[in-house]
Amino acid sequence: MGCVLEVDVDGEEVFLVDKEVLAPFCGRIKNLGGGGAGGEGVVGAAAAARVVLRGFPGGAEAFELVARFCYTGGGGGVAVTASNACALRCAAEFMDMAAAAAEVSTPPSLVKMTEKALDEMPQWSWQSVVDAVRQCQRLLPTADATGVFDRVVGALVSHVAVSPGDATPTSSSPESSAFRFSCDTKSSCLSARCTSRTWWFEDLAVVLGPGMVERVAGALLARGTDHGVVSRFLFYYLKCRVAGAATADDKRAMLEAAIAAMSGLDRSSVSCRGLFGILRVSSPLKLPTSCHDSLVAMIGAKLDHATLDNLLVPAPPGTTSSLYDVTLVLRFLDAFLHQAAATGARGETPRLKKVGKLVDLYLAEVAPDPSLRPAMFVELATALPAAARDCHDALYRAIDVYFQVHTRLTEEEKMRICKGINYEKLSPECCKHLARNAGFPTRAAVQALASQHTVLKSLLRGGGPDEHLRPVSAAKHRAGGEDHDDLVSAGGQVVLYAGRLDLSLESQNLRSLLDGMHWRVMELEKVCSRMKTQMSKMKAARRATGGGGGGAAGRRAASRSLPRMCS
Repeated sequence: MGCVLEVDVDGEEVFLVDKEVLAPFCGRIKNLGGGGAGGEGVVGAAAAARVVLRGFPGGAEAFELVARFCYTGGGGGVAVTASNACALRCAAEFMDMAAAAAEVSTPPSLVKMTEKALDEMPQWSWQSVVDAVRQCQRLLPTADATGVFDRVVGALVSHVAVSPGDATPTSSSPESSAFRFSCDTKSSCLSARCTSRTWWFEDLAVVLGPGMVERVAGALLARGTDHGVVSRFLFYYLKCRVAGAATADDKRAMLEAAIAAMSGLDRSSVSCRGLFGILRVSSPLKLPTSCHDSLVAMIGAKLDHATLDNLLVPAPPGTTSSLYDVTLVLRFLDAFLHQAAATGARGETPRLKKVGKLVDLYLAEVAPDPSLRPAMFVELATALPAAARDCHDALYRAIDVYFQVHTRLTEEEKMRICKGINYEKLSPECCKHLARNAGFPTRAAVQALASQHTVLKSLLRGGGPDEHLRPVSAAKHRAGGEDHDDLVSAGGQVVLYAGRLDLSLESQNLRSLLDGMHWRVMELEKVCSRMKTQMSKMKAARRATGGGGGGAAGRRAASRSLPRMCS
């Protein structure tokens, strides 16, 4: 008998083999020396040499089959089947059996035997392919180097592409599962079309680990599988596996793998509701920054499908700046605008307006928060471009609530917040309310009145929807005996309108607005009148004491000291 080797396979089991029997078939055994690389070496006396094989593909069971192949002179006692073909191919690669066989004239080759079996993998039963997928997770990275992984995925795709009636799946199917897909499509995923494409979900969800799910999803996409199907599978995988994961690390690994796979899918194929579900689950797990950023970007791209409940994410523990995570919503908005800019303006306006309405609802929800800082509120109110809102009434109401709650705001802080309002997009009712709202700065009220006056002039003089309203002469108006309320003073000009015309509902709203404007102007004129009286008394006192300054220069200086509308 030749040199006896005591082979320790990964600490699982120890085999006594004859080196002379294995060497002609296994290059690694043939080249063993006193201290081989990678942990394999001959240790001890020649009669009882010990070899440790670390990371052996397939473990002790696969090594036993390799040794039996060698002892039978080339495969007489070994049957390569669907259950062991992957492991034997990787084990043959590990033992360098291809190189050893090349040195023999007519070598029986375990490599060729396993390659032949793998070529027939598309004809294997579904369960055999699933078992092969399970094996591949334990055979990496050798399964990659030998191409076994690619062959397994190819066989998997060939089975997935056929209907469940033609394949041989296990008893699992969407009909037998209580799970309902979380997708935004109108059709039910339990329809015949959907079930014919997703019958394989449960088998793979149970088998795949975090390291394989991303690779399998990528391989399915590379082979032309529908993005919507892959997306639903990833959500199904998370629903099945995350809840039952043993540790936080396992959950984090599954979420990272699924998010990485989803980031390569079409935007339309990923469920917005499902992404927010992932966000809720992942929040306490503290995903890596890059992974969390990818999730935020995907949600931002689908923000026009979100609801107010989706955005009401509680602030992280320890945060005192607000009750809700406003910073996260701002990141969603930034991602949405970035994606919209990347795809071009065409077709994005309806989506932008949907997001505008959503943000107005969110502003109304967070405005009563006493801990929300003004700077954060301003950033949220001004995050969207002008095209996102046709009407600013909702924005005005949210700001009004914010002012009522935050009573210690300075005038400058209020004016910064009011910059988000486009007064020309306020309805007459809201503009009238603003004109009488003591909580808003006076400058904001004046700006609103001026903007609404500009809009009114364009409607009444510029051929707008109320083109039939035209100014008439003062004499004709007095002859008609109309009320004084029809006289509107604005900017020092008096504009007379025909009172006999039949006003539409919109015209009546405009008249109501004019009443509010008139009231506010009268109040300002009273203030200016008092100021003029006080200034007159001051000038009289200065003249009486001889310190009036005299001459035209003094009169010009006194005139410049008066407000414009009071001079």
